[in-house]
Amino acid sequence: MTDASRHSGTLIVGGGVIGLSIGWRLLQRGEPVTILERGEAGQEASSAAAGMLSIANEVHYQEDLNLLLRMESMRLYPDFVSELESFAGSSVDYRTEGAIAISLHADDTAELKNLFEYQLERKLPVRWMSGEEVRELEPGVAGFVVAGVMCPMDHQVNNRLLVSTLRAAFLKAGGTLREHCEVSELRMEDGRPPAIVAQGEEWRPARVVLAAGSWSGLIPGLDGWLRPLVRPVKGQILALRMPSPDFLVHMLKTPDVYMAPKSDGRLVIGATVEEVGFNRDFTAGAGYELLKGAWRAMPSVYELPIDEMWCGFRPGSRDNAPLLGETGVEGFYVATGHYRNGIVNTPITAKYMSELILDGNRPELLLKLSPGRFASGA
Repeated sequence: MTDASRHSGTLIVGGGVIGLSIGWRLLQRGEPVTILERGEAGQEASSAAAGMLSIANEVHYQEDLNLLLRMESMRLYPDFVSELESFAGSSVDYRTEGAIAISLHADDTAELKNLFEYQLERKLPVRWMSGEEVRELEPGVAGFVVAGVMCPMDHQVNNRLLVSTLRAAFLKAGGTLREHCEVSELRMEDGRPPAIVAQGEEWRPARVVLAAGSWSGLIPGLDGWLRPLVRPVKGQILALRMPSPDFLVHMLKTPDVYMAPKSDGRLVIGATVEEVGFNRDFTAGAGYELLKGAWRAMPSVYELPIDEMWCGFRPGSRDNAPLLGETGVEGFYVATGHYRNGIVNTPITAKYMSELILDGNRPELLLKLSPGRFASGA
């Protein structure tokens, strides 16, 4: 086995947007960083997402912790994007038109009204709209749309551009990226950060950050309470090719699907939520349901060509909130379990984790997201 213990900085396991952004922030502070990625950087959940930065439209009862984290991250997003694009020299297609949630019949409207009232309770800047007002903004929606809720703070990026831009920024800042380098063991040693074994090499870094998404709990050597309680939640997504940029301008949340128009001409439609492990099949049933849901809201999608179909695996935790912070083992940190919110939570995760590692900062919200919060009930 080759000894790679000369690396004295931080080693990050996982090269998605979470690992890349943490690494970039650490490098900006002068910390040497190596990322080990089992495949190609950002090509799992980070690239499979739709790139929606949803605040109001992702509000769920009993998930206020997630909401607080997303709101903190969205406050950072404009400056984060500006700094990243300027440093890397490329765009992530940050769009701020907002999102509209719509209802198609009376039952939908009652459910939408309940959501709207909950959004108002949480002091989110949302606005109720009639069907006519929805169609004034988006003429392509179905004539029978009953009502809508405008969510102006729900923005979006092209997540694939975010991946490539973060990768470029990480490398430009001096980071080391080892792709196709799967970790075969995380070896615990008393009083020291874990040693990492991958591709016949052993690393003994000063710090280790586990940010491997849905694969975070599968690395040999993680036993008991140290094994992150994350699971893969499959999402199937497809993209249509829009005929013009004004086909759909706002993101649209329907009772069945979401629809996210991209500046490259794609209309991304998703996404299923399936507990089927790592099954990568794109199924006929999923494709049918996605297209049907989109067609009900916008009948003109019937004529659009299918551009692409794919699936991804969201890293889900027990409460759908991420696992961020210290593990109790010297120099060993976790940043995983972002579920549906990995893209929107990228800036805040990078800030919290880099400042924890280098400065020891532990804000209250980060402490609430501790990887050990499930230990007593495990």
